[in-house]
Amino acid sequence: MNESKRSSLFLTGFLLSIGGAILFSTKAIWVKLAFRNTGVDALTLLSLRMLLALPFYLIAAWMASKKELATPLNKKDWSWIIALGVLGYYLSSLFDFIGLQYISAGLERLILFLYPTFAVLLNTWIFKNKISTIQLIALAITYTGIGIAYYAELGTIQQNEQFYFGSFMVFLCAVTYSFYLVGTGKMVVKAGATRYTAYAMLAATAGVFVHFIVQSQWEHVNMSPQLWWYGIALAIIATVIPSFMLSSGMKKIGSNNVSIITSIGPVSTIIQASIFLNEPILLEQIIGTIMVIIGVVLIGWQTTRPIN
Repeated sequence: MNESKRSSLFLTGFLLSIGGAILFSTKAIWVKLAFRNTGVDALTLLSLRMLLALPFYLIAAWMASKKELATPLNKKDWSWIIALGVLGYYLSSLFDFIGLQYISAGLERLILFLYPTFAVLLNTWIFKNKISTIQLIALAITYTGIGIAYYAELGTIQQNEQFYFGSFMVFLCAVTYSFYLVGTGKMVVKAGATRYTAYAMLAATAGVFVHFIVQSQWEHVNMSPQLWWYGIALAIIATVIPSFMLSSGMKKIGSNNVSIITSIGPVSTIIQASIFLNEPILLEQIIGTIMVIIGVVLIGWQTTRPIN
C-alpha cells in the first residue's frame, strides 16, 4: 500500500471512529433523561433500546450473508462472535445502565473510558501487539486529562453507598467492553465489519431479551409515548449508527488506534450533560478536556504509520 492510500485509509478510519464515539456519547444523556422523565428501570430501557435496534441488525445480517465474497464462518468463529456479543455488549450495557441510575453522565463517561487502557493492555498481553511511541504519548496525555476531570467531579458529588455501587457497575462495564473491543479488532477482519457487528449485536439482543423475560413483569412496564421516543433515540442515534461506524473504523486502522481516538467521548458527554442535564463544567474539566483533545489530535497525525 502506497503512502497516499495509507493516509487516506487512516483518515477515513479516524473520521468514522471519532464520529461513532461522539454518537455513542449521547447514550448517557438519553438514558439519564429517560430515567428522570419516565421513571423506567435500567433493564426495561435497555430491552427497549435493543428491541428497536433489532430490525436494523437483522437487515444488516441478511445483506451481509448475501455477499458472494463473504468468508464462511466456522464453529469457532461463531462461538467467538456470540461470546463477544453477550459478554462484551449485553453485560457491559446492562452494567452501564444500572450505574447511570446512581452517578452523573459526566462521571459515567469518565469511568467508562478506562476501557481503552484495558483494550491496549489486552492487545499487548494476549496478541503481543506492540504499543507505538505515539500511542504511549497519546495515552499518557489523554488519561492524565481524564484523571484531572474525574478528580474534580468527585468533589462535587455526595458520596454514598449508591454512588460507589454505580461507579463499580460502570467500572465493570469498562472491563467487559474492553474484551468486546479487543475481540472485535480481530474478528472484524475475518467476518467483515457489517456482518460481525450485526451478528454480535443479535447475540447481545438475545441475551437482553432472555434476561428481561426471566426477570421482568410485563404488567409493570409503563410504555408511554415519551419512553418510546427515548428508546428510538437510544437505538438509532446511540447504538445502530455508531456501532457500524466504529467497527468500520477498527477494520481500517486497528483497535488500538480506535481505543485512543474514542477518548473524545468524555469531552462530548461532559458538554452535552451541561447543556441537557445541567451538570456543572468545572475548570479542572476544561483542563482535562483540552488534554483529551490533544491526545486525539496526536492520533490523527499518525497517518503515515503502519496500521496495526
